[in-house]
Amino acid sequence: MNKRMLVAAVAAALSGFANAQTNVQVYGLLDLGVEHISNANANGGGVTRVTSGGSNNSRFGFRGSEDLGGGLKAVFNLEGQLDMDTGASDGPLFRRQANVGLEGRLGKLILGRSYSTVYNFVSPFDPMGYAPAYSWVPTGNGTGANKYAMTTAFDNMVKYEGKFGGLKVGVSYGAGEVAGSEAEGRKIAAGAVYETGPLSFVVTGERNNGIRNAAGGRTVSEAYHLGTAYEVTEKLSLKLGVRDLHLTTAAGREARSNTWWGGANYQLTPVIGLTGAVYWQNVKTGVTPLDAAADPLMLVARVKYMLSKRTDLYATAARARAKNGAPVGLTRDGSADGGVTGFADRATGVIVGMQHRF
Repeated sequence: MNKRMLVAAVAAALSGFANAQTNVQVYGLLDLGVEHISNANANGGGVTRVTSGGSNNSRFGFRGSEDLGGGLKAVFNLEGQLDMDTGASDGPLFRRQANVGLEGRLGKLILGRSYSTVYNFVSPFDPMGYAPAYSWVPTGNGTGANKYAMTTAFDNMVKYEGKFGGLKVGVSYGAGEVAGSEAEGRKIAAGAVYETGPLSFVVTGERNNGIRNAAGGRTVSEAYHLGTAYEVTEKLSLKLGVRDLHLTTAAGREARSNTWWGGANYQLTPVIGLTGAVYWQNVKTGVTPLDAAADPLMLVARVKYMLSKRTDLYATAARARAKNGAPVGLTRDGSADGGVTGFADRATGVIVGMQHRF
């Protein structure tokens, strides 16, 4: 075999080997801003902080696929969350995604940890999208005794999602993994999105069981969502949604609430986007009497400026108020969990930041 034939044979072998390999992508999103929030302590003082994840949570990850032939492929995703202000990992290394599965013409089936069907389907109907600052759709006002919100992700999950024309359907099952009981710790979520022209609709439901305590009690929550979006023009879209939540605590206390939201996204120029949104929690019966009396309302405005396809600057302002002297916070978490606990019946926040995707 001459040298030319040898080179051709080696190249062909290497080409075949390369084609059999998994296609792997390294990706991430880095989001950091400077934020000021009022009434952040009992004396009415505010706090100014450098905070990670104003427009989206900062993350890094690996995802990939392998073509198995016949329209079927193997897929995986490992994704962790970062606190960019300190460089620390926010929770377990791959708290956002840690899953593997199959994807084909009939949809996608994965095992592991991932976002719930409810979170995936409802978030696009929130004017603020996936922004932690400021939205009460994924998780509500973090200052009250309960957030009255959805469950965003499941461990020990089996998750299916499929799209058939204008209809997208999904279901998530999170195993409780408690010996002797399939119901203990079990999480179930399902949803559907239907798109027809400029209109789209979403409906979801979930039920999450806690694990019984020594006294035999457990927390059980059920949440149902309805939402709609209308693309008025290529530049303007309107969004509206509601969540009905029923919670039974381990102590047997019943709580019910509705969270309403609505707003608009407007692309003012090719590089400037505007968002306005309102969120209202109507707590009918609360985990505490003060929660039921609060009924907090939050108004939000945001402007984004695109420096490039991967880099944005943004500024977001919000104002929240609660009734009957109940404390209210803008952030989804209290101070102990990385947010800012509110100490008064009103709060104002402003964050200016930068986001880069790679």
